[in-house]
Amino acid sequence: MFVVWRFSARKARRAADAARAGARVVSLAGRVLFTGAAFVGVQWLVITHPGNPTLLLVVLAVPDLIAAHVLIRALTVTSLDTSPRGGGRR
Repeated sequence: MFVVWRFSARKARRAADAARAGARVVSLAGRVLFTGAAFVGVQWLVITHPGNPTLLLVVLAVPDLIAAHVLIRALTVTSLDTSPRGGGRR
């Protein structure tokens, strides 16, 4: 009976972990879409109402700088994760 209980607990934990991972992906996609829509909306407003070239330059440059920062952070290796000798938990 203990083995059956242990098996069902592990199965439930795996299902919960999978659900959390799926929710994280959906949440991330929602935030990306919302932020992208906000950037496009602000850019559209500034482009359709011309008058200040400095504001136009800033509005077009800031999203590019943010995207460049995110890409550099994502593509740069900052640490080398190695396991200690012995391989056990401490």
